[in-house]
Amino acid sequence: MKLLIVESPAKAKTIEKYLGGDFTVRASVGHVRDLPKNNKKAIDIDGGFIPHYEVSRGKEKVIQELTDLAKKAKEIYLATDPDREGEAIAWHIKEALGLKKPKRVTFHEITEEAVKEAVANPRTIDMKLKEAQEARRVLDRLVGYDLSGLIWKKVRYGLSAGRVQSPALRIIMEREREIRAFIPEKYWVITANVKNKNASFLVTCEKEPRDEKEVEKILKAGNTKLWKVADVVESEVKRSARAPFTTSTLQQTASSRLGFSPSRTMGIAQKLYEAGFITYMRTDSTTLSLGAQKEIAGVIEKEYGKEYLALKQFATKSKNAQEAHEAIRPSHATKMSAGNNEEQKKLYRLIHDRAVSSQMADAKLLRTKIITEIIDGDAPPFSTTGSRVLFPGWLACDTDARGEDVELPKVIVDEDLKLIEINSQGKETEPPPRYTEAGLVKELEKRGIGRPSTYASIMKTLDQRGYVVKEGRALKPTETGGVVSTFLEENFGNYISDTFTAEMEDELDDIANGKREYVKTLRDFYTPFLKDVKIKTKEAKKITDLGPASAEFKCPKCGADMIFKLSKNGKFMSCSKFPDCQGARTETGEELQGPKETGEKCPDCSKGMLIERDGRFGRFIACNNYPKCKFIKEDPIEAAKKNTGVNCPTCNKGTMIERRGKFGIFYSCSDYPDCKNAIKAKPTGAICKLCNSLMMEGTKTIPERCSSKICANHNPHKIDAKKK
Repeated sequence: MKLLIVESPAKAKTIEKYLGGDFTVRASVGHVRDLPKNNKKAIDIDGGFIPHYEVSRGKEKVIQELTDLAKKAKEIYLATDPDREGEAIAWHIKEALGLKKPKRVTFHEITEEAVKEAVANPRTIDMKLKEAQEARRVLDRLVGYDLSGLIWKKVRYGLSAGRVQSPALRIIMEREREIRAFIPEKYWVITANVKNKNASFLVTCEKEPRDEKEVEKILKAGNTKLWKVADVVESEVKRSARAPFTTSTLQQTASSRLGFSPSRTMGIAQKLYEAGFITYMRTDSTTLSLGAQKEIAGVIEKEYGKEYLALKQFATKSKNAQEAHEAIRPSHATKMSAGNNEEQKKLYRLIHDRAVSSQMADAKLLRTKIITEIIDGDAPPFSTTGSRVLFPGWLACDTDARGEDVELPKVIVDEDLKLIEINSQGKETEPPPRYTEAGLVKELEKRGIGRPSTYASIMKTLDQRGYVVKEGRALKPTETGGVVSTFLEENFGNYISDTFTAEMEDELDDIANGKREYVKTLRDFYTPFLKDVKIKTKEAKKITDLGPASAEFKCPKCGADMIFKLSKNGKFMSCSKFPDCQGARTETGEELQGPKETGEKCPDCSKGMLIERDGRFGRFIACNNYPKCKFIKEDPIEAAKKNTGVNCPTCNKGTMIERRGKFGIFYSCSDYPDCKNAIKAKPTGAICKLCNSLMMEGTKTIPERCSSKICANHNPHKIDAKKK
């Protein structure tokens, strides 16, 4: 028996079908080992930045199963993803399982031909690639640990910073400051509807006047003078096909056309890859293999005709692109549609059409510009432009990139025109737009910040940390994000600059290429960085105040002026005499109720008094000696609201209470931990006639035993098996 180990169970199923009975294919389900969380001691800095890994939580059973299979196998193949992270995972599997000489195989598409060819040509684990990934992981941990710790002290507990996340946040904040500093200017757009003997058409003044008197002058000339055609300019232009997708361009196009976030795009692409529909989706190469080009050529000739065929290779813009990789393309271009749901089908079609259209001829368009003038009117010219497709070329495949034809009437130079109507519309200049996720990915790539595998995680981290919020598709920094970015820019500006971050990425790439040493690279960075952190720990001012509040808002308790401060829930107004006065208001001016004493002594420490506090999930009661005493209990009024009043059918003592866990709201017995009865949906109080369990609201339930769709124990398969 031969054992082949991949990362994904879905990938394992696909590959096992190709390799037949000689092979057992199993999945590691991602990483099997990692650095311990929130522990700087996980890295032996003095010993040469040696990481001390531990088995990832929940992976013990996976490792045991793989170890048992490995003992029985005569040959072991590690077929993790074909990138640096995949190489690192292969090494971790080798170490965790205690393998001597496993064979390393890689493929960029999960097709029978590619998989069998890879297995027939194995290699050893590339330790340079593993070192490059390890260096990135260690560096990110050290930077994140030190910067986050400092931000906890100087800004607020619970915040974070990162080597790549922080430059991305800075870029968003720089744009936000441009928007805040922008002073709008008024201007006017003047349009005229004119006609000749054939048809009417709309022309626009080529100058946008800033002065209202000039607008009136142009309107008067347009209404009182004669119009004519001053010139007609026709030009044939070509639109060249775009390169096949890289990770970055796929994320950008999926965002603008399909409305998918980068992380959502990568999740869908991962499923398509594992099912064998597309090639590997983490790449910065625009190269297509000769075999893929040949297959695409056949599709183009069959679907569109020989005149549409124009095979070409695109130059890869990234200087560190891994040329062994291909661009993202369909595994089989002849498959016009693929995917197991609507999202997958949409993304597959996007990838398919981009790859096919990249090998098609240029589109030819005729662009026409009609320039009109007011005779003896001393006014700027008015013009309009139109275009129509002469030969669609690649636009016949990628139709969403085509746009609309704008046909103009036939006119000749010096032809008289008749004015139908002339109007002006006052407008204001607008600030630069906020970045969308697609725009930020493009900007990060342009500046050399991050790599294909990191763009989606950068977006996700900024969102999860509460540093940005989405307004439509635009990314707007929150108050917290603004404060964190300002602190880092003022104190660690050189470390989150474009130049430094991009150069650091290049150095990490050089480790993979064997041009730099692991220890020297990390030491050259970390020694001065740690020194700066220690200096800033002493010198950097604590950011507690965000500036004075409006004079109309006074402290509700003592009448003093108020200042803005930052809390974990955002910005609020605090009394300028704090801590002597605890008066506070919301950002909009409503009074905030502070902690209220209950009159009870704390049952844990017997020193403090119990007080009511507001938390994320409502009011609760805690000791005022926190954090020395961590006693906490739910407020009785809040608890009463969460009590459904439905008796627990398991113990018949407690009632079912609404609770919140890692995966959201659930309902469990009030007599917990003595009774551990728990269900997902809200109980109705009725009892299921089939199995005597609680009936629940809705039809989405925890599948366990019963065939009734609104029973807590719903699972038709198990009940049917019992009946049989």
